[in-house]
Amino acid sequence: MRVCIPIAVVILVYGLAPLSSAGFANTAVDEMAEAQNRTEISARYDGWVLVFKVGEIELNARFDDTAYEADSFVAAAGLAALFTDFDIRSQVAGQLQGGTPDPERYAHVERTGEKVRAVDVSFEGNIASSQVEPPFGSWGVPPASESDRTGAIDPMSAFFQLSGTLTGGMPGEGCTGQIPVFDGKARYNLNLEPAGRQQVRTRAWRGEALVCHAYYEPISGYDPEDYPSERETRLPLEIWLAPFNDGAFHLPVRLHTRAGFGGVTIEAREIITTPQTN
Repeated sequence: MRVCIPIAVVILVYGLAPLSSAGFANTAVDEMAEAQNRTEISARYDGWVLVFKVGEIELNARFDDTAYEADSFVAAAGLAALFTDFDIRSQVAGQLQGGTPDPERYAHVERTGEKVRAVDVSFEGNIASSQVEPPFGSWGVPPASESDRTGAIDPMSAFFQLSGTLTGGMPGEGCTGQIPVFDGKARYNLNLEPAGRQQVRTRAWRGEALVCHAYYEPISGYDPEDYPSERETRLPLEIWLAPFNDGAFHLPVRLHTRAGFGGVTIEAREIITTPQTN
C-alpha cells in the first residue's frame, strides 16, 4: 500500500513502543527539555478494509514553539495479522521555524517476519540523505537524485507541516500547496486541496472537522513493481482534521482512500493532548 502507508504513518503520520529518545541526541530535543511550555500528544488509530481490522497505529509527540519530536508504531492487526507479520517503528526530531517543521533526523525500523531493515535520514545542508542497513537491493528507477532530495522532509514531519497549514487564518484557507517528502528511498509530493467541512464521529472525537484531500505524486526512488498505479495517484487520501487545544493545532481523526481492494479507512480510537508547563 505505497499510497496509504507513507501518508498515514503519520501522519501519525510511520507510537509508541518507543525507540529510545536517548538515541536522538540533537539540538532540538535538548532545547525542548529546557522549554517552559510544551504540548504532548498521545494517539491511537485502527485501520480497516471494509469491516475487517487490518492495522494499528500509535503516536506520541511532544513540541513547543521552537522544536518537536515524535515516535510512531505501525503494525498489522486483525485479519491482516493472519497473513503478514509486519511492523514499522519510526522517530523524528527537529526544529519548528514559524510553525514549519525543519527535521534534523528521521529514522525507522521496518520488520517483515524475520527481515529487519533500519533507515536513518539526515538533513544536513537542506538535503535529505539516508543510510540503510542492510542496503536496498535497488534505489529505484531512477533513484532519488540530490536535486530531488533538496528541501524534502520526512513523512512524519509532513504532517506537522499539514497541521501548521490549518492553524490560524480564515476558515478554509488551510490544506493547500505541496509538501515534498523523502522516506529514505522514495521521493514523492503530497498535493493538498481543501474539501470543505463535515461532521465526523469517531471513538476519539466528534464534531466538525476540516476535510483535506492529499494527492500522492511519485517523483523518484521507485522500483517498477512498486510504482503506484494510475488509480492510486488519481484518487486522493481524504483526511478529516479536527482542532485541538482551542484550535492551536489540528490532528487527523479519520483517513480514507478508495485505492486498493475495498479501500482503507483509518480512525482514531483515542487522542489525548496535554499542555505541559515546567
